[in-house]
Amino acid sequence: MIEPGKYLNPEGIVHWKSPANIALIKYWGKYPEQLPMNPSLSFVLNNSVISIKIEYVIDKGKPMQLLGFQLNEKENPAFAEKINHYLDRLSQYFLFLKHAQLKISSKSTFPHSAGIASSAAAFSALALCICSMDEQIHDKKTPALEFFKKASFMARLGSGSACRSVFDGMVVWGFTNFMPGSADEYAIKLPGSMVHKTFSNIQDTILIASSETKKVSSSAGHALMHNHPYRENRKEQAFDNLKKITHALGEGNWKMFGEIIENEALSLHSLMMSSNPGYILMRPNTISMAEKIRSFRKDTGLNVYFTLDAGPNIHLIYPATQKEEVQNFVESELVPLCENQKWIDDQMGNGPEKI
Repeated sequence: MIEPGKYLNPEGIVHWKSPANIALIKYWGKYPEQLPMNPSLSFVLNNSVISIKIEYVIDKGKPMQLLGFQLNEKENPAFAEKINHYLDRLSQYFLFLKHAQLKISSKSTFPHSAGIASSAAAFSALALCICSMDEQIHDKKTPALEFFKKASFMARLGSGSACRSVFDGMVVWGFTNFMPGSADEYAIKLPGSMVHKTFSNIQDTILIASSETKKVSSSAGHALMHNHPYRENRKEQAFDNLKKITHALGEGNWKMFGEIIENEALSLHSLMMSSNPGYILMRPNTISMAEKIRSFRKDTGLNVYFTLDAGPNIHLIYPATQKEEVQNFVESELVPLCENQKWIDDQMGNGPEKI
């Protein structure tokens, strides 16, 4: 039972913009409560973002109700159902949600369900909004470190990888005994002292092989890892690759860094193909682009590498110092292979922003 007079500001608006993130060490397979089978590492993007605005009224005489949800000014019943489930889950942590009347609107800069971590951006923005509602309703201010740690925990309950979208820089999620402060329940930012300056402005050119909704969702893919014949080997590989990539980041070793992220990308899709039932998310143009990237790297000696999330679209990763040469290659050789010649010029971002 909620006590009368508990809420100091029962009406208001909260608004956050949160980015997608690109995993370099992949999270694949999970335990109950969205806990990861293996640790992962990512960075957030700058231009691939989702903004979410929540107009709320806390009415103690009414049960929680989502009065409306729009994505890019259109009703989206499927995602509204996910949000309802998520809000109900969060109500055990935020009692005010049990009586919240909510209108939610969102805007996205990139295609959904195509392997560009749309759920990570969406649920991180939602978690940040709910944490800000908590502050406004109770007229309190939470220290920044505590606020973002709590938001990361809450975001994980909606989408595991969303917990990595509330921080800038390199972000680790999942407990490892060589990473102080790491945890399965929330993500942490890799200290700046552990990242060489050559990785301070990473470029990410996203090449849209297909914008179609995936035939197999990430949630279904994670579930298939429980009985996967390579599950234990994958966990060992992820731990080993995380150690190696943190070493590469600290030393400024682009070659080691790039070899690891390509290995992780291909391992992820190999796990999908060898699941039971197996499935393929890469498209023929995904393979063609990957082959062209490797040939270009061999011919030029430039530090240009690719990764993929759980979808067909290529993320081309390279340092800002090589942007002109790489973009000339992209426009001449890779854009013709993209769906409707669509691509996104992106880079490492500064994390979420309160609007």
